[in-house]
Amino acid sequence: MATDRFGRNIHYLRISLTDHCNLRCIYCMPEDMTFRPNAELMQDDEIFTLTRIFASLGFDKIRLTGGEPTLRKNVVQIVNEIANTEGIRSVSMTTNGLLLNKLAQPLKDAGLQRVNVSIDTLDPEKFKRLTRWGKVEEVWEGILAAEKAGLKPVKLNAVIATGYNEEDVIPLAALTLEHPWQMRFIEMMPFAGATEFQLTQMVTAKQMKEEIESELGPMEIVNDGKLDGEARLYRLRGGIGNVGFISSVSLPFCSSCTRARLTSDGVLRMCLLREKELDLLTPLRQGATPEEIRSLIIDTVWDKPWGHGLAEGAYALNRGMSEIGG
Repeated sequence: MATDRFGRNIHYLRISLTDHCNLRCIYCMPEDMTFRPNAELMQDDEIFTLTRIFASLGFDKIRLTGGEPTLRKNVVQIVNEIANTEGIRSVSMTTNGLLLNKLAQPLKDAGLQRVNVSIDTLDPEKFKRLTRWGKVEEVWEGILAAEKAGLKPVKLNAVIATGYNEEDVIPLAALTLEHPWQMRFIEMMPFAGATEFQLTQMVTAKQMKEEIESELGPMEIVNDGKLDGEARLYRLRGGIGNVGFISSVSLPFCSSCTRARLTSDGVLRMCLLREKELDLLTPLRQGATPEEIRSLIIDTVWDKPWGHGLAEGAYALNRGMSEIGG
């Protein structure tokens, strides 16, 4: 079991399969983003080796992220190998959904259990503006394909930005009246590449909740307010799904964090919003034994920070969001 100095059992690993993406969302990266050469990214066998080492330390929950993970060559085979790794009990994915229409069933058959799909608006023109390149119709098809394939519960993620899509909170939340989905609203966090935008145009979870209730009526809290992962869940009257709020900035949940992140270039990062990280890929390629890699991971997990430093003005500027993994 991997524990930190505060006694938290760190057992949830988010593995970024690539920093590449087929969208250019305004709050995530510039339009002319340059991605790493494939040779600098973890190769399939390196992902499998590190997954086995993490599993041997008690990591049992894996989420595959990016960039956009479905762009990764052999993504179905990668999912299958990870899902069949001894000790791994949960494999999920965060995706923009563009390729789910053709990949949802193969991914499910390979062992993927759930997906989180990013969708910041249902309006085609606004979606194009937010993502610069995307078509919301393709994302919607991917969501339906995921549901049909049994990748449940389907969770939808939306980042809300002032001046772009704050009025879209209502129609997105209303999806839960007719669909058994979890619609999750995420406070925008500051990262390298779009920091000024992120800092000045964030909408808080409190503001989003108040807006939803002003239009759709009061919501009842679910599970007595216990977090579902990072989200605090509510239900609209008559709804069959849930509305969730991830308040990473205004109401942090760091004390219950059990997560670590492995970037696509093989770097272990213990806090999304802290710059400190440890390169695992270089020693692996230099011939380090599994025991030596285990030791590096144990030491890094032990030093996991209590929480992020946003309240003190500390921002993680050494990597953009797509370089870390969602």
